[in-house]
Amino acid sequence: MTVRFAVEGEIARVTLDRPDRMNAVDRATEQELIRIWETIERDRAIRAVVLTGAGDRAFCTGADMKDGSGVSGLEYWAAPRPGGFGGIALRETLDIPVIARVNGHALGGGMEMVLGCDIVVASATAGFGLPEPRVGRLALDGGIALLARRLSHVQAMGLLLTGRRIGADEALRLGLVNEVAAPEGLDAAVDRWVADILACAPLSVRAIKQMVRAGEGLTAVQAQALRLPALVEALQSADQEEGVRAFQEKRPPRWQGR
Repeated sequence: MTVRFAVEGEIARVTLDRPDRMNAVDRATEQELIRIWETIERDRAIRAVVLTGAGDRAFCTGADMKDGSGVSGLEYWAAPRPGGFGGIALRETLDIPVIARVNGHALGGGMEMVLGCDIVVASATAGFGLPEPRVGRLALDGGIALLARRLSHVQAMGLLLTGRRIGADEALRLGLVNEVAAPEGLDAAVDRWVADILACAPLSVRAIKQMVRAGEGLTAVQAQALRLPALVEALQSADQEEGVRAFQEKRPPRWQGR
């Protein structure tokens, strides 16, 4: 297996396990990733996902250019890839928070996977970039589309048009990363973010993610007026009553996810 998938209580951990290839993704790995995301979507007990790479050198360095597929750039672009790179970069059906634990290089498709996550915690030794134009390719699996929406025009174009790499501190300054941690403190930092997510009502978190995604491209008034299934479910839930009761009683809430 080139991807390790484990569920520990309410947390799913997805680990690209090709350290000898800098966790580059070949066709078999991408198919396995897609199956994993579909499994996570069906499991209502999972409340947070941590995505990372094996080892300490790379999160993911994108598509494995040595997998021998012989696919041209045009053929790659023409193939259906609705979820974007790794099945996550452009995924629209996953309502569970995904945390990118960036332990090393996140380049090309690896950067696209980071852009598909909700929260990004990076090691101080991590690096980011979309170097595709330097090998005559384009970041078509989410990179161009997402980066141009995430950053200001000049910042996005500065990265896209040069293929240059940036370190974790610059990624934090640009707003691509939530937190930078020393390598030995990376897991503790990720765990803090997970704990904060788990402290929230699971249906509220699902509704927030669904509303943010559905509201992209709308005005603030239009987005506020959305009436989505996850929103209605959260507002009608026993958890929303439990949350108010726990606040009044000055105790931690006991979420049931219903």
